[in-house]
Amino acid sequence: MNYYNLFNIPLTPIVDNTFVAKKYIELQKQYHPDFFTTQNEIDKENALEISAEINNGYNIFKQKDKTLEYFLLQKNIISKDEKFALPPDFLMEMMELNEDFDDRLKTQNKVNQYEELLNSEANIVLNKQETLTNEDLQLLKLFYYKQKYLQRILERLAD
Repeated sequence: MNYYNLFNIPLTPIVDNTFVAKKYIELQKQYHPDFFTTQNEIDKENALEISAEINNGYNIFKQKDKTLEYFLLQKNIISKDEKFALPPDFLMEMMELNEDFDDRLKTQNKVNQYEELLNSEANIVLNKQETLTNEDLQLLKLFYYKQKYLQRILERLAD
């Protein structure tokens, strides 16, 4: 199921969360299994499946990173379990971050600074009003994998 179609929103890397929340409520009023208790088993099962898909779509769209991932999957820019090779200069910077890992606060600050820089670069593409080019999509792919790498560092810091 295509969640963009389900929620009737354009295929874009960012979505209007207010619209998505309203659409979620509207869809759940239409398909929630509680409204199908007097229906036959097939209709109950269909409602349950659609309601689950609505929940899945909503959970994706309410998180920016999940929305970007889903968008890139829909555009066939990334694939599940892809082994993407990050640029060597990025990996060197991350290695330096990992060397300072004993100083958690210092590492946290560096990761936050790097995330801010990444976000500002990505926002140029994310906020484009015109159709995204293949170059834009490749930049978003790179941003996605760098962001994912940084999130793993932050998760390790939290442990």
